Amino acid sequence: MALAAHCQRRAGAGRPAASSPRPLPAVAPRPVVLAAAAAAAAAPAAPSSSSVPASKLIDGKGIADTIRSEIAAEVAAMKAETGLTPGLAVVLVGARKDSETYVRSKKKACAEVGFDSFGTDLPADVSEEELLKHISEKRILDAISIDKDVDGFHPLNIGCLAMRGRDPLFVPCTPKGCIELLERLHVPIAGRKACVIGRSNIVGMPAALLLQRRDATVTMVHSKTPDAARICAEADIVIAACGVTEMVKGEWIKPGAVVIDVGINAKDDPTAKKGYRLVGDVDFEAAGARASLITPVPGGVGPMTIAMLLQNTLESARRAAQGIKAPAH
Repeated sequence: MALAAHCQRRAGAGRPAASSPRPLPAVAPRPVVLAAAAAAAAAPAAPSSSSVPASKLIDGKGIADTIRSEIAAEVAAMKAETGLTPGLAVVLVGARKDSETYVRSKKKACAEVGFDSFGTDLPADVSEEELLKHISEKRILDAISIDKDVDGFHPLNIGCLAMRGRDPLFVPCTPKGCIELLERLHVPIAGRKACVIGRSNIVGMPAALLLQRRDATVTMVHSKTPDAARICAEADIVIAACGVTEMVKGEWIKPGAVVIDVGINAKDDPTAKKGYRLVGDVDFEAAGARASLITPVPGGVGPMTIAMLLQNTLESARRAAQGIKAPAH
């Protein structure tokens, strides 16, 4: 779990915001997927053999790099003015190679923008007392300070996201990154039909809430939805976050729609160096032929997730530096 480590004076390590390794999806991925996901953040934005025109590709890596540069400039200014350095803490339970790879990518990103990063590695058999009763996900989330919840998973943050007239301190990073892509590309959201495929607490549900806050008419499609293809084909904006390899076919996409593919799936490919290649939840070639804009996998949403984690961490550090605490709920 990822938590913000509040800014500290450079002379000494400050208390870091907590950050967790990549949250587990509803369906456990193949072990290779998460291990490759961190590397995907640095991959080119367009598959080299793609027939989809470059003009249709949403360069998530390029946009994320711009955001990182903006954050680095703000961090430098904060250090110069206050002597404080934002920090991110990562708590890792067990020794899964995929989680370790993802944590390394977070630490690398922190170093690039000037954050301190802190890691706590605990054995897989750590006791409940040692990890705030880690066996219960609910109890872990409840125990995290909302002021440091840079993952945006705390029940109070999610609850405020769902309520009109309330604003969460932090929004989950992947759905926040999806909306950031749309807004930076000036894609109209208000009044448009949007379809979110998947209803996880991590991506699908908060993505739908964020679109709704921007006055889109939102439909969520999931495993129990009849005629999902027809519903999706009516949408101007599609966010696919179901964790099923290339489930969204070309005919699911309305001509001219904007497609955001959150999925990262390993697909067997004997011609690839590692014996597999990364693909999304969308059939990229078929959907790209109909969409006006589409995110590639890799190089689309993945880099934005870490950029949004850095953005949330910087905001947490700003609040801490100013002595601002979340109001009691």
